[in-house]
Amino acid sequence: MSLTLYFHPLSSFCHKALIALYENGTPFKPQLVNFMDPDENAAFKALWPIRKFPLLRDDATGQTIPESSIVIEHLDNNYPGKTPLIPKDPAQALETRLRDRLCDLYLHLPMQKVVGDKLRPDGVRDPHGVEEAKSQIETSLGILDELMAKRTWIAGEVFTMADCAAAPPLFYIDMVVAPIGDRHKNVAAYLRRLKERPSYARVLEEAQPYMHMVPR
Repeated sequence: MSLTLYFHPLSSFCHKALIALYENGTPFKPQLVNFMDPDENAAFKALWPIRKFPLLRDDATGQTIPESSIVIEHLDNNYPGKTPLIPKDPAQALETRLRDRLCDLYLHLPMQKVVGDKLRPDGVRDPHGVEEAKSQIETSLGILDELMAKRTWIAGEVFTMADCAAAPPLFYIDMVVAPIGDRHKNVAAYLRRLKERPSYARVLEEAQPYMHMVPR
């Protein structure tokens, strides 16, 4: 087995990569990394000094690949399956990459800001930064709600990398920030479709034993 994914089951960006792997049944070795363990932390830092998940090691190509979007592009190019995650049509591919970037930058990162702040001890929290992040999330959900009134998946009528990017932040926003269905009905329906997708349902099932660690 040439692929190893270094990850943590609660990491939202790891969810994104795992969805892509499970969507196409791509064989890989899951390597859970515990940053609280000094040896595991040091070993991972030697592979990728930035110390961010996910990280894909491909022994067949000799590459160590960071960043969830690049991991999925690598999988789509080298290990294609029944679900092409990047459309072949250039215009559709550009739409997919645009929605992927919008989800990562304007949903994923502000969601992580809110969740991360809840994990900080009293006295070092950033209420102003959290309010800015929540405002960004709300603006992005409004854009997405209008978009999803007219399509099944975020880049059109086929499941793509952009849906892999959308699922994790929407899941955590709904659970930790505020219930999406109270404000954005189209996004809430989209999130239900994402959670029912077998690839993401599997990711969530495997993360369930760790969910008690997520701040509410």
